[in-house]
This record gives sequence, C-alpha cells and structure tokens, in this order.
Amino acid sequence: MVEEYMSSVKKQFEYYKLLGDKTFEQLNDKQFNWQYNQESNSITQIVKHLSGNMLSRWTDFLTTDGEKAFRNRDEEFDETSLSKTEVLTVWNDGWTCLLDTLATISAGNFSTIIYIRNQGHTVIEAINRQVAHYAYHVGQIVFIGKMLLNENWKTLSIAKGTSQHCNADKFSQPKTRTHFTDEFLQNDKV
Repeated sequence: MVEEYMSSVKKQFEYYKLLGDKTFEQLNDKQFNWQYNQESNSITQIVKHLSGNMLSRWTDFLTTDGEKAFRNRDEEFDETSLSKTEVLTVWNDGWTCLLDTLATISAGNFSTIIYIRNQGHTVIEAINRQVAHYAYHVGQIVFIGKMLLNENWKTLSIAKGTSQHCNADKFSQPKTRTHFTDEFLQNDKV
C-alpha cells in the first residue's frame, strides 16, 4: 500500500509541476512579474513562495520541522522582478528537492511523525497537506497565465467545445487501470 500511495502522489506532484511548466512556456519575462493589483501576487511571487515552502518542507523531511530557520516566508511575497530564466531556476530548485525526497520514503520510514511548526503529522497527512497547497498555487499560476494571454492561451485541459468528442474517444477504448496523469506525463502534454 505504501508503494502504491507513493507512486500515485509522485505522479500527482509531477502533474502539477507540468501544469506550471506548460504555463511558463507561454509567457515572457514581463508577464512573470505582472500583478493584477497590490493585494494580488505575481507569478514570480507565487513561485518564490512555492519553492520556499518546498525547500523548507522537504529538506530533512523525516528528521526536522518542516518550517526551517533558513526560510523567510514574508520575503517570498516581496515584489521582485525576476527574468523568466531566474523564475524557472527557483521553480525547479523546489521541485527537485520535493521529488528527490519523495524517492526516500518507504515502508520502513512511513510511520514517522512529521512536524510542521511543531504540529505533528503522519507522513500521509504531511504529503497531502503539500499536495493541496501546491495545487492551490499552481491553479493561481495557470489562471494568471490565462488572464495575461487571453485568446492566445493554449489550453492545458480539454478545450472548450470538445468534451463530447473527448468522452467519445475515451469510451471507445477498453477499460484500463491507470493513474489519470499517466497519459499527460508520458506524452508531456496536459
């Protein structure tokens, strides 16, 4: 059961990373730093926050509190103008830390209690907390990308008006037991 859960959750994280990657491919430097208003965050700020969270939560995941002393969460939301290349470096640093750490989780350490700000979590609770958190912010990134690109946005899902065709195609295939992200991750498309 542990291996099955870890395989599933890894695919889920990879899917959210792919959604971000596919959004970033469509944007230019200036768009990464655009803010709707002073109370909203730019994609750069969201990426800094996600990466800061990932580095804090996943560094020494099994042995130290998930809120590390090296993290400055407030600074993650400071208005900073970064190039697309710089944002992608920050983004990938966080994801590398997360995915490398997931590979170390096994049945042998799965019962470890994980602390985040001194609040104990099972490994499953700690991982699920982060899946939900990252999905929330990746959704914001995708939404900002759609707002910025408007009619030039390349959809990351089933295109409007094609649901019936997509469903007909899916139901014409034999039933299979796969993770819903398999086709996206294997084809490197969403």
